[in-house]
Amino acid sequence: MLSQVERGETSPTLAVAGRIAAGLDLSLSQLLRLDETGHVIVVRRGRGRKRRRGGHRTEELTPALPGQRADVSLHRLEPGATTGGPDDPPIHEPGSRETAVVLGGTAMLAVDGQRHELGAGDSVTFDADLAHHFENHGDQPAELLAVVAAGLRRG
Repeated sequence: MLSQVERGETSPTLAVAGRIAAGLDLSLSQLLRLDETGHVIVVRRGRGRKRRRGGHRTEELTPALPGQRADVSLHRLEPGATTGGPDDPPIHEPGSRETAVVLGGTAMLAVDGQRHELGAGDSVTFDADLAHHFENHGDQPAELLAVVAAGLRRG
């Protein structure tokens, strides 16, 4: 049935459209894009959602949209700060990938029992559904730009 809908050979009933949406982990209104008010959303500098935990500040640069499959965030780690701890559980959904770029300072990524030292301009991509965190062992703040793409990796 889905292939017929994709080819434009048939139109799904509301019940079928609801099952298609559920299979894609979307609401029916998301599938039909009924809940969208605009197709372009600008987040102005300094206006993203912010969080702070100890010496770790985060600003979400992408808006919270239903069904969004990627998030971009800016992280600032003060000297000695971390984004989490070695015993923290993974926070991203299965199959997620993360790419981080160090914009300034130095950072150490701990993931899957390994440690990776990163300097300004370095980037790293890893399976974000594994327990991981960044640490700043330097004497200057570290800034990272992170992009998390949800559920892309296939087992």
